[in-house]
Amino acid sequence: MTQNEKLNYVEFPATNIPATKLFFETAFGWSFEDFGPDYTAFTNQGIDGGFYKSELTATVANGSALLVLLSNDLELSQSNVELAGGKITKPIFSFPGGRRFEFTEPSGNELAVWSKINS
Repeated sequence: MTQNEKLNYVEFPATNIPATKLFFETAFGWSFEDFGPDYTAFTNQGIDGGFYKSELTATVANGSALLVLLSNDLELSQSNVELAGGKITKPIFSFPGGRRFEFTEPSGNELAVWSKINS
C-alpha cells in the first residue's frame, strides 16, 4: 500500500558510483540495479533510493539532510563501515535515547548509524 505524501525515495550524488556501490554492498549488504553508467538504485533499505553521477556531495555542512541508518550492533556497524573504506567523522557517542556515529562513504556523502540505548 502506498502512503500518500510520505517519504518514499531518496537520491544521493556520487562522484564515484562504482566505489559507492561497493562500499554499501560491503558495509551493509545492499544490492543495486544500474540504470546506465550515471545512475544506480537500491531497494528494501528502509527507504528506496539511488545514486546519480555528480561532483557534489551531501554533507550537513553543505546544508544536506543527514540520513541515519538503524543498527542492532553499533560497534559492528562502525567496524564494517571502516573495513569497507568509510571514514568515521564522529566516533560512537551517546545522546538522549541512543548512541550513534557519523561517517562519509567513498563519494564523500555524510551519513550516520544509530542504535537505541538498550541495543
